[in-house]
Amino acid sequence: MAKQYETVIGLEVHVELATKTKIFCSCSTAFGGAPNAHTCPVCTGMPGALPVLNRQVVEYAMAIGLAVNCTITRENKFDRKNYFYPDNPQNYQISQLYLPIARDGYVEIETGGRRKKIRIHEMHMEEDAGKLIHDEWDDVSLVDYNRSGVPLVEIVSEPDMRSAEEVIAYLETLRTIIQYLGASDCKLQEGSMRVDVNLSVREAGADKHGTRTEMKNLNSFKAITRAIEAERLRQITLLEEGKRVIQETRRWDDNKEASYAMRSKEDAKDYRYFPDPDLVPVVIDEEWLERVKADQPELRSEKLVRYKEEFDIPLSDAEMITSSKRMADIFEETAILCGNPKKAANWLMVETMRLLKEHDMEPEDIAFSPAGLAKLIQLAEAGTINSSVAKDVFEKIFAEDIDPEQYVEEMGLRTVSDEGTLRRVIAGAIEDTPQAVSDYRGGKEKALGALVGRTMKAMEGKADPALVDKILKEML
Repeated sequence: MAKQYETVIGLEVHVELATKTKIFCSCSTAFGGAPNAHTCPVCTGMPGALPVLNRQVVEYAMAIGLAVNCTITRENKFDRKNYFYPDNPQNYQISQLYLPIARDGYVEIETGGRRKKIRIHEMHMEEDAGKLIHDEWDDVSLVDYNRSGVPLVEIVSEPDMRSAEEVIAYLETLRTIIQYLGASDCKLQEGSMRVDVNLSVREAGADKHGTRTEMKNLNSFKAITRAIEAERLRQITLLEEGKRVIQETRRWDDNKEASYAMRSKEDAKDYRYFPDPDLVPVVIDEEWLERVKADQPELRSEKLVRYKEEFDIPLSDAEMITSSKRMADIFEETAILCGNPKKAANWLMVETMRLLKEHDMEPEDIAFSPAGLAKLIQLAEAGTINSSVAKDVFEKIFAEDIDPEQYVEEMGLRTVSDEGTLRRVIAGAIEDTPQAVSDYRGGKEKALGALVGRTMKAMEGKADPALVDKILKEML
């Protein structure tokens, strides 16, 4: 009988915080910009430059720690993690090893109808490194220090996950919490959320963990899923062949769907950690902690309960809408402005999701205002425009955030409900499609659709469909 294997996974999640300036200096954290434009003597590691801690970094870290059920370390401090790499200008990174800001938390996930707690070992604050750009044409590597000193929190889970499905559920839960807090946009494609996967396999039922590897360079949930499956199979194959898994850091190449060894795994002692002599300990008193607690916004779990009670929408609708803070914000304001929460939910879940998929966009990229969508819903509900026109107008709202009332007037899109006009057009449709008329009178109900379609085409989509249907049946 073939051996059964269990996959054991823990994650290190790096999140860039949404501060306007870096963790230890006043340089901008804005994404992009000319190389090395957002730099100063502190974040480029010039001799004698001294760091000053950004208070907002600590508050964001506290907010995240509280939201993921951690204990906040009331007196935490920074340490130097020493290593040489070209994108690390000081030859050390300022991080937290001995007294991280938060410990012993958890988030709840749901997969396959089963709820599970994923424990969080710790979360610490640190500075990001710069970025190496490899120019293959000139065979050189260039360094951009714009990212050097951007504030990060690293959230280290316990090895509680057993599948890629659980990993994605954990990451989605974490991302949603952090986005609701406003602490980061968590865009994997821009590097503001980065994930390292620690994975090992063991025989099913075994107590001892197998040898783990760490995989880096994972910039999408799809890449993470593929990397987990590939590494799981690679390790099982090695064990089946009587070989051993080497503890190492591996780089994932998503185009080739394979990982490659980068270096043997270091231990903490390799980094010669010691307390940073230029930074004083961070002391969090009761007043500061209580103020951060009081400022915590309504999180997704709380919104789900309120939406069901306040807006009377199904749980499945509320779950889809609240999966993105941007979507939830648009829904709430639209529902209040138009007074029709169910229609607001439908427009977001159907047409908005369709257009996001078509344009390869995330909900956070939505640019239209709730006011525009609310006006559109009111125009459609009043019968001023029909459903077909409403969808066309919404595409313009989605792309350009137009005023739908003004657009409908300018383009002459109001629904035609004048019976005299409709009867003339319908008479022409009946005369031009004798076969459809014959089929309908012969009992084929579907044939009416061809006549409705011909009428709507003649009216350039602006007729009242219900009235067209009524007049057609009457005239036939």
